[in-house]
Amino acid sequence: MGVDRKLSKCLALALFALAGCGSSEPFDYVPVSGKVTYEDGSLIPVRVRVIFTSQQPPVDGKRFPRPASALPDDQGYFPVVSSLRYDDGIVPGKNKVSIIYEGKQPERFVPREYSSPATTPLEVDSEDSPFEIKIKKPDNVPQQAPAEQDALSSGSARK
Repeated sequence: MGVDRKLSKCLALALFALAGCGSSEPFDYVPVSGKVTYEDGSLIPVRVRVIFTSQQPPVDGKRFPRPASALPDDQGYFPVVSSLRYDDGIVPGKNKVSIIYEGKQPERFVPREYSSPATTPLEVDSEDSPFEIKIKKPDNVPQQAPAEQDALSSGSARK
């Protein structure tokens, strides 16, 4: 009888956990991927973050879709885009695309207009994945990443 009681408790706990995992998230997500470069096809010499902001309206006027983000590799590819969970993707439909560089002098590598969903001219549709995202190349972009990025390239910040 002790084994049955333990099994019942485990089963009840598992059912409780599954019931608690139900999502109240009103939006679906679709996996996407892509590449980000300058308009001339050259690589962005620093690590950037690509942010996708859904253009879907809020549900009940209160719940907005969550933005998703990706961290491109050294060649500009981003195979994983995450929103709620790792690699869940973006909200289907149109999404504004922001490109963020969080190092010193971000305008040297990414024009300011791309840093916010309110000002970025970039927009993608989830159906067009994999994306080819191209941004304007600022004048006099250094060909090599600044020293602060060297640690990111070889360290634990990008694993």
